[in-house]
Amino acid sequence: MAGETILIIDDDEDIRSILQLYLSKEGYSVTVSGFGNTAIKLVDLHRPNLIILDVLLPDMDGYEVCRLLRQKTSAPILFLSSKEDDFDKILAHRIGGDDYITKPFSPAVLVAKVQAHLRRNKNISHQVYKLDEWTEDSVLVFPGLTIDKNSCVVKVNKKAIPLSAKEYQLLCLLAENPNRVFTVEQMFERVWGEESLGDYRTVMVHISNLRKKIEPHPTEPIYVLTLRGMGYKFNGFFDD
Repeated sequence: MAGETILIIDDDEDIRSILQLYLSKEGYSVTVSGFGNTAIKLVDLHRPNLIILDVLLPDMDGYEVCRLLRQKTSAPILFLSSKEDDFDKILAHRIGGDDYITKPFSPAVLVAKVQAHLRRNKNISHQVYKLDEWTEDSVLVFPGLTIDKNSCVVKVNKKAIPLSAKEYQLLCLLAENPNRVFTVEQMFERVWGEESLGDYRTVMVHISNLRKKIEPHPTEPIYVLTLRGMGYKFNGFFDD
């Protein structure tokens, strides 16, 4: 994965320096910023493959930075924070974050998480879902919804909808297997992988966030359906 670009957004110079040192040793190209507004501009300039984002920044809230970044990129976003409350972790996932790491942290562990997220994000098309092994159609088409796997673009009524990496992966997993029921545990294992800690609540948070973006009426979904006590499935429409 050498050569991939990592953007670090943290106002603590020591943290920026340590992470830059560790990540550079692994062959990554590292860009740093201590301010949210500057970092947003750097995303346009460098197109990072992954972003490490501090929650507390001097010029703006890290959660707001994440919301703005999600309008520009689907790259994995890893939050750094000294807050350990479940509310903060849930909020981070809800607005598009892919991981939440509390301070103090081990730089070596964080690098391992970076590598895992990049690996899963890079291999989404052929290691996790393997749809291309049995069909030449790289565009999934449903009433009012299209998923272009070549460009990783999701459109609702022909309008592109920005999704986080995990939201996109969950959508692909379900849409590529219409009418198949997945348990929360299966979805977590397929998208987050065995290296994650097994907090299955994050699946439900991401599904809720995904519905808000693609469903005409999120409380009455027509695409991602819930089967109480069982899990989730994607509406196959004419395949039933």
